[in-house]
Amino acid sequence: MTKPFSGSYTVTVTPFTPGGAEIDYEAWQGFLDWQVECGVPGIIILGTTGEFLTINDAERETFVKATVDHVAGRMVVMVGTMNAHTPTAVRYSRQAQDLGADGLMIIPPYYYTPTEDEIFNYYRAICEGCDLPIMLYNNPFTSNVDMPAKLVGHLTKSFEQVRYIKEASQRIERIHAIRVESDGLMNVWAGQQVLESFKMGANGYVNPYGNYIPRASVKFVDWAYEARWDDVWAVQSVIQKFDAIITEGHPLYGHQCYSKALAAAAGHPVGDVRPPITTFESLGAEGRERVARMVPLMEELQSVVDAIEGRQAAAE
Repeated sequence: MTKPFSGSYTVTVTPFTPGGAEIDYEAWQGFLDWQVECGVPGIIILGTTGEFLTINDAERETFVKATVDHVAGRMVVMVGTMNAHTPTAVRYSRQAQDLGADGLMIIPPYYYTPTEDEIFNYYRAICEGCDLPIMLYNNPFTSNVDMPAKLVGHLTKSFEQVRYIKEASQRIERIHAIRVESDGLMNVWAGQQVLESFKMGANGYVNPYGNYIPRASVKFVDWAYEARWDDVWAVQSVIQKFDAIITEGHPLYGHQCYSKALAAAAGHPVGDVRPPITTFESLGAEGRERVARMVPLMEELQSVVDAIEGRQAAAE
């Protein structure tokens, strides 16, 4: 096993050339360097935000290799290797390991609504096929199953590689239950609500906001480790304003195109999304108006973090 993972890991977008024709590697290198410069300790590629379902096998292999090679050990690289077909998930996981990834994030088999035995056998096959640390991903909104704490505990105690979970059920109390059921072995990472999740015992964060506000969304997790709740709230309260603007009239995963549009507004254009997700271009004036409302929030967060760090430096 590698050294323990901790901190705020950006679950990244995948950059595309115009029309989504290809992955844009020039844009990707600049984006990765920006993440490092902002102090991001790790990234997770090919997750939900990374549109993993739109990536073909040839693109996957090239993208994982290019990411690992360009990062060159400057931060942790985890790869989403989930698939509804168990042998394919095993193959993706082994491939990520062979290409030098540091860990995996894996949701249960989606679409089929698998039983707990089927979920267990899926993760067992992956653990038998590779040696990397595995972060379970509990997201009942996309996988169609909600892994209960008892099952997570069973997986944790059965497989040494399974020591992390992104808990995105939106049930904050689940964090404590997982820690109890796993005899304290499982590291629960927040999928939302950092302040509340850390107070319940979370010890990491899978962070979609890192695509456009990486510095602030790294800092408030650092402060959560120190139980600096007022400072955490100072950032989280602004992040909630992004959520309110993005979710008005949009489906649960309508955020991908905005993540990319806001990355561009931050100086790192990464293209638009691939279908069937709604493209930012198709939103027209509505999308541009919403981004115009969020750019000042990005600037506000910079000021908030500067003020908190300035106050801290003055006190030392």
